[in-house]
Amino acid sequence: MKQQYLLSFLLVCFLLLSSSITAQNTNLPAYAQEKPIEGLAIYPNPVTGSKVYITSDKNQVKEVEIFNVLGKKILSARITGRELDVSELTPGIYILKISEGTSQATRKLVVR
Repeated sequence: MKQQYLLSFLLVCFLLLSSSITAQNTNLPAYAQEKPIEGLAIYPNPVTGSKVYITSDKNQVKEVEIFNVLGKKILSARITGRELDVSELTPGIYILKISEGTSQATRKLVVR
């Protein structure tokens, strides 16, 4: 009899606990919902000179931000063509954040 009460009590506790658990928010973060830039190409990578070329299918004005590996913004530029001057960058690994219209992309850039 005591076992029956104990089992009933445990079953009720389990049901109460499992029903109180709610689903986590499954909305994707903003960066995952962004539209990618169609036909994006960044070359040369690794960069050995002072210029890097950024092209896409639409060839619209691009907002480019360059961050170091610690997340500090190193350079911000608006390019209308395809050429970006990176002569100010010291050798290392950088993160490019490129915006074109409503589309965005993030890429790794190596400067030698």
